[in-house]
Amino acid sequence: MRSHPVPGAATPRRRKTAVPRAEIRTKRTVVHGTELSDDYDWLRASNWKEVLRDPAALPADIRAYLDAENAYCKALLAPTRALQRSLVKEMRGRIKEDDSSVPQPDGPFLYYSRYRKGGEHPLICRRPKTGAPASSEKNTGNSREQIMLDADALSDGKDFFDLGDTAHSPDHRLLGWSADEAGSELHMIRVRDIASGEDLPDAIPDTTGDIVWAADSRAFAYVRLDADHRPSRVFRHRLGHDPSQDTLLHDESDAGMFVDIDETQSGRFLLISISDHETSEIRLVDLSEPEARPVTVAPRAVGRQYDVEHHGDDLLILTNADGAEDFKIVTVPAADPSPAGWRDLIPHKPGRLILSHVCLKGRLIRLEREDGLPRIVIRDLATGAESSIAFDEEAYGLGLDAGYEFETDRLRFIYASMARPAETYDYDMVTGARVLLKRQEVPSGHDPAAYRVRRIFATAKDGEQVPVSLLHRADLVLDGSAPCLLYGYGSYGSAMSASFRIRPLSLVDRGFVYAIAHVRGGTDKGRRWYLDGKRENKRNTFTDFIAAGEALADAGFTARGRIVAEGGSAGGMLMGAVANMAPELFAGIIAEVPFVDVLNTILDDTLPLTPPEWPEWGDPIRDIAAFEMIRSYSPYDNITAQAYPPILAMGGLTDPRVTYWEPAKWVARLRATMSGGGPIMLHTNMEAGHGGSAGRFDSLKETALAYAFAIQAVGEGWPEAGSD
Repeated sequence: MRSHPVPGAATPRRRKTAVPRAEIRTKRTVVHGTELSDDYDWLRASNWKEVLRDPAALPADIRAYLDAENAYCKALLAPTRALQRSLVKEMRGRIKEDDSSVPQPDGPFLYYSRYRKGGEHPLICRRPKTGAPASSEKNTGNSREQIMLDADALSDGKDFFDLGDTAHSPDHRLLGWSADEAGSELHMIRVRDIASGEDLPDAIPDTTGDIVWAADSRAFAYVRLDADHRPSRVFRHRLGHDPSQDTLLHDESDAGMFVDIDETQSGRFLLISISDHETSEIRLVDLSEPEARPVTVAPRAVGRQYDVEHHGDDLLILTNADGAEDFKIVTVPAADPSPAGWRDLIPHKPGRLILSHVCLKGRLIRLEREDGLPRIVIRDLATGAESSIAFDEEAYGLGLDAGYEFETDRLRFIYASMARPAETYDYDMVTGARVLLKRQEVPSGHDPAAYRVRRIFATAKDGEQVPVSLLHRADLVLDGSAPCLLYGYGSYGSAMSASFRIRPLSLVDRGFVYAIAHVRGGTDKGRRWYLDGKRENKRNTFTDFIAAGEALADAGFTARGRIVAEGGSAGGMLMGAVANMAPELFAGIIAEVPFVDVLNTILDDTLPLTPPEWPEWGDPIRDIAAFEMIRSYSPYDNITAQAYPPILAMGGLTDPRVTYWEPAKWVARLRATMSGGGPIMLHTNMEAGHGGSAGRFDSLKETALAYAFAIQAVGEGWPEAGSD
């Protein structure tokens, strides 16, 4: 098939639309002797913390500006309304409306979630074990099923609802659950009596939503956010007691550290994790002791990271200690876990990044990546014998689901490729047999053979080889005419999995090449790949992405000026940077909740994420070199009088991670500075936060908006959009 012109591209209406113009209210500050001038700082509401809790508190002038931007975006994309409806219908058609997870056993029950047809949110369910395999009974309509929580009912009448954690108690009588009802990631925790279906009086506000039960099922641990929206304090709540009297287990005084909780697979210990992007500290709390206090495994040391699992009398620790850049696994007695006693079990191997580990009785399981591809390795702790799970494909995703139980010979994993829907397997660790439990259904139909998955390498500016994963139709003629959606992220060590995604198929089926650039700043090629894309090396992320686009064009997959770039959050910063550096390469740019006002944000230590971000980007407050470095690439600060491609920026009003004013200010300065090109559009979800709409179907509308923009950008464009 050929891809030009793009099917579905709308012909724009021949009518100019008024372009919003943000008022200039210049704020000047001096940092390290340099004057910074910001014409649009006023878009940052002085009461932003209040707005996170109550969007109605947004000042009227800011709301009027955001409303005008939304109206402008809607008007420019009005010719694509039919296309957007078609995209939503297509994407929804690939979702099994009454889908359900594969049940996970725990004691006398099988636990799972499922959806009802048309439902936006899940039902949290269980049923008694029957002795049959987990996949042999249909979940829906099972007469012995208990619906423990109906999130659809809980969301009824609410503008926003996002179910957080659900955790059943060890005695199987109670269900702890949490929800965010504003998009601001402030979760209320409640506890439900499963037998009666009623919630207990216990209700704890302003938490991260995570819940870890004590062994006696009479108490649970949680993390509370402070006044600056930082997760900083861990409490133990005893059921029936006033939350104001909860026992404080940890109070983190360092604003640069985030606090999280989890538990070991054995269920023995609560893990209190205190970390930033390069340093960690873990404290253990014995869940079998009602009044247990935290015990530090290893005190924090700058640059040392570790994670903890438990088996018998030992802790098994995944760490980068002693120069293990790609991590190793050590053992140490739980009774004395200090680093002096750490002994290598899985030694460090450069280029083999150990991503995570878990212990099941008698075994250590690790998920690792080498040469850009993942595998699971199972080690018998008694004999040292190892077996592995991997697939012979150019690009694929592999995930591990340890479930609830510790004493088991079964390991569950999920495999998918860019063309092949997810498959869930149980792996018998004794016999090595794999049992397929579920293959992701695509109700509207999907033939993997109709698509081609490829992996190429782009030569970066400094000679590094950047992996690029590709998906296109098998019958696509690769003559350089195809449009391309090129996705990138490249921060925090996050790797981009080459797994199955239903949404991009709507572009691929219209003749697009869908590509993922595995740029530096992620760990796609090991820990060094991450380190080469952070702080003083951050520009590598941007030049890698540009190199990926150029390589795709040179190889005939697409052409310069036919590429739509997409990235979100820190990937949105990537979008802003490449828009400044190589605007001619792109037909359009989609920047979702984009972190683009980097310098101002990292200079503002009152924002929730700023202090923990300094290890990733540098501290421009105390370090003039970091200030100059960030200033040199911050997208907002490097807009110039040049032609820019069409840009769609998308934000969320109650986003605590990338605040709404970042994309708003960026769009305003782009319009005021650029010498041509565009149009520049801003869509702010006034009822959601960082993740956009929470419902599984509602969120399709935002994706359809972005994809309609992409199709229009490589098609007819916006010749009568009005001058930006």
